[in-house]
Parts: sequence; structure tokens; C-alpha cells
Amino acid sequence: MDIDGVIVGEKAGYNLPDPHEDVINKLKAIHGGGIPIVLCTAKPHFAITSIIEKAGLNNFHITDGGGVIIDPIDHLIVEEHIIDRNEAERLIKICVDNDVYTEMYTVDNYTIQESQDCYITDQHARILQSKPRMVKSLASESLNSEITKLFLMASNEADKPRVERLFKEAGTELTLSWTLHPAALPSQIGVVTAKDISKKQAAISVAKALNIPFENMLGVGDNTSDWQFIELCKYAGVMENGSNELKELAKQKGQGNFIIGGHVDENGIIEILDYFVKEQK
Repeated sequence: MDIDGVIVGEKAGYNLPDPHEDVINKLKAIHGGGIPIVLCTAKPHFAITSIIEKAGLNNFHITDGGGVIIDPIDHLIVEEHIIDRNEAERLIKICVDNDVYTEMYTVDNYTIQESQDCYITDQHARILQSKPRMVKSLASESLNSEITKLFLMASNEADKPRVERLFKEAGTELTLSWTLHPAALPSQIGVVTAKDISKKQAAISVAKALNIPFENMLGVGDNTSDWQFIELCKYAGVMENGSNELKELAKQKGQGNFIIGGHVDENGIIEILDYFVKEQK
């Protein structure tokens, strides 16, 4: 399942920065009953470790938009897909030069250029529960870093085409997908990973590692980008606050195999899980 917009919302102290206690307890009960729960997010692992620890989800999780598959409790990295440094430098330079707020991620931290420090930095630090490293030149720093992901921030939906154009102008073979966080709207987040790396590719790897076929899997999300992994699963759950496009896609699963649950800020994930999962008593 995705995290932001699914188990984490925008109500500080209620389901932000971590899920509501009722949701944590539901996840813990299901996982404790022998059903693995895999979080699938564009966030880095250090931003979700508290969720994993509270719910006791000691298995693999998909982070950095598929760039890293990790079990942070046992400190085990299953997969780590590093972005080519020269491609990263080229993309960072063109984005920063055109005032696109850019963050650079490695497995254990993230970095921004000092000149871009602004309200977005503070906003994202609250979401990630971690402050970024700051450097004089992000492009220069990229040449000495093992980069797992870049974040390119569009100021709103209308700004996405400009960011996409700059991404294409950089001429890289990197992969760009879009996500959002309820507490960061109207900003749109462009997730840049290594070539052909996505939540879909990561979900396939996790399915093999857990030895569980997709016909026995439920995928839950709120954003169209979550279809990357939900499409693979036999069953689908979409939040009430999810995009209309994702809701329509989920209907392809057929009657009984999908549900449109409640709103994230009303712990709607519990309705979805109760529909599909019969807990062991």
C-alpha cells in the first residue's frame, strides 16, 4: 500500500506525520496474523521507519519510488538502484537554473542547494521528519553521491508541463513519475529514479522475495501513479480522496475485487482492509 493519502493525511497530530493509532493497530493485527504488509512509497526509508516500527511491519518495503527496497528494522537492503551521476548532474543543473525546487536523495539522507532554501524546505522537513543537508552546489555534490532518487517540485498542476519539458531537455534516460502529499498541495512532486525503475518493478521484486503470487495480493493507493503496482494485484482498494482516474482503473478488477474506501482523514483504509482481510482470532 501507498502511504501519503492512504494511511497518512494532513491532520497534524491525528494522521500526520504518522497514521492514526487505530490504523497502526489495524496494520499490526493483520501483519501479526501472518499477512505481510508492504509499504510502497516515494519517501525514503528514514521517513517511514517510525510507522514500520509502531506497526511491527518487519519485512521488505518499497521506498524512493522503487529506487530502494529495504527492511529498515533488520537493516537489510534488498535492492538499491543508483542514478548515473553525470545524468543527475545534468538534470539538476537545468532544473536549479530554471528555479525548479530540487532535492537529491541517497539511502540515508537528502540534500538541497542553499540558494533554494525556502518554505518548501520547512514543509518537506516536517513531512519527512528530517532536515536536509545543505550545499553550495547541488550539481557538484551529485558527482560525489550515490543517488537513489531526485525530487523535482512543480508549484501546482499547471506547472507540471514546464518541469516535464525541462526533464526532457536534460536528455537523460532517467524515469520520471508524479506523486503528491496531501499536506504539500498544491505542489506536485516529480520522482526521478534510475532508468526503468518504478513502483511496478519494485513490486515484482518484492513478490518474488516474499514468494507470494499477485493473485493473492491487494494493492491500495490514492494516486494514478499507484496503478503501477495495483495493476499487478488481483485486488484493488482506492481511497475516497483518490484520483477519479485511479478509481476508474480499479473497476477493471471486476465486481468484488475492488472497493472505493473512505477518506484518509477518516481512517478510510480500515474500511478497505476489513472488506478484504479476515483477521485471525
